[in-house]
Amino acid sequence: MSTFLGMPAVAPRGVGRLRGDEPFPAAARTALANDQLRRNLGHATRTIRARRGAVVAEVPDWEELRRAGEALKASAMARLPELLVQLEEQVTARGGTVHWARDANEANAIVTDLVRRTGADEVVKVKSMVTQEIGLNEALEAAGIAAWETDLAELIVQLGHDRPSHIVVPAIHRNRTEIRDIFLREMPDAPADLTDEPRRLAMAAREHLRRKFLSARVAVSGANFAVAETGTLAVVESEGNARMCLTLPQTLITVMGIEKVVPAWTDLEVFLQLLPRSATGERMNPYTSLWTGVTPGDGPQEFHLVLLDNGRTAVLADEVGRSALHCIRCAACLNVCPVYERTGGHAYGSVYPGPIGAVLSPQLTGVEDNASLPFASSLCGACFDACPVRIDIPTLLVHLRAKHVEEHGPSPEAISMAAVSWAMAGPGRFRGGERLMRLGRLLGRRRDRISALPPPLSAWTASRDLPRPPAQTFREWWRSRNG
Repeated sequence: MSTFLGMPAVAPRGVGRLRGDEPFPAAARTALANDQLRRNLGHATRTIRARRGAVVAEVPDWEELRRAGEALKASAMARLPELLVQLEEQVTARGGTVHWARDANEANAIVTDLVRRTGADEVVKVKSMVTQEIGLNEALEAAGIAAWETDLAELIVQLGHDRPSHIVVPAIHRNRTEIRDIFLREMPDAPADLTDEPRRLAMAAREHLRRKFLSARVAVSGANFAVAETGTLAVVESEGNARMCLTLPQTLITVMGIEKVVPAWTDLEVFLQLLPRSATGERMNPYTSLWTGVTPGDGPQEFHLVLLDNGRTAVLADEVGRSALHCIRCAACLNVCPVYERTGGHAYGSVYPGPIGAVLSPQLTGVEDNASLPFASSLCGACFDACPVRIDIPTLLVHLRAKHVEEHGPSPEAISMAAVSWAMAGPGRFRGGERLMRLGRLLGRRRDRISALPPPLSAWTASRDLPRPPAQTFREWWRSRNG
């Protein structure tokens, strides 16, 4: 698919935050040195895994639901242009206005202009990864508009001048004591005797945010799903802050990646069973908010939907890679990933961390802008087993690694492996290789280990030792015993 509704399929440009400041290996080493971070992540991911396992085990047709979710997403991606046109028609017919944005710059300009037209100088926001992707808060700030995060974890991140570390639990890298200290330092109306008791922290945030909810004239949200046949948008959440943002302000602006569309209302039946169990270990979300256009006298009286491409049509053009767009942002893959559990989300340098970020971010920006992310995995396959819509992340990782190799040519490691494969493919070559290995016995005589080799092999021994080659090969040993 080379074009999308007449627009060329291009990678995003603008102020989006998809590119990391440094390659994953360097950022991961920094994260691994932070013992407190690793304790926080380990405790949180173990807790979420246990909760998810318990509620998934209650569903006898869980695998059938996963396959249904996979099929629905694949069908929606195959029909995406017509579904988006249908969505626009239905939203417009119900009093809303639809805007199309090719990239971060266009989306930010549209939202900024819409807010300015209302005369407001602040907005309340529902947790939205797509607005983080395009850097909307920063764009609004540059225009003199304050954006207030209302999700508790996002509020913690915002007040802490931090970045999200998880798709569903953005402040997963913070413990209760750290959160209390952030509130006392950054929240003017925080009680002086605030403790790190979860209920006290939640009540302090609630009191702080309520004034924002009651005074804000404009809200900005994302969307978990958009139903093409009715023009309905859906947001699922656990705190009620989204419900406040979606109902109280006069103007609601929703920014949505084009991949969030589903064909029919009945499709939500599948996804609203898969998402809460996979994301937070709940049977259903405490708040599921759905809205369709504008209803006179009830809720926002002005509704704008911004449909964002920002590289998604380029992903759709890749027959293998496009399945990354099936993601419903549950973060189940993060919670089971041994790499994420040890490094956290910041090491990925992307709004989308963990296994799904390792395959989605490089495709949205072009593989070379996030070339290290497809290698940030052990390929253990736990992410595929956990994914509620069966995205084969390990296959996508290998696919993107191959793209990187094709772009830059084979690495020294690949050349070495090819040479070893050639030597092992013939008995004569293999015997010759065994004889050459004996030269390695000249090294490592003191400890019977080889701990240093000259470049380029030094890249291997810099972090691991090699066993010293044996004095006798297996063939020689066999002949000595059997004549």
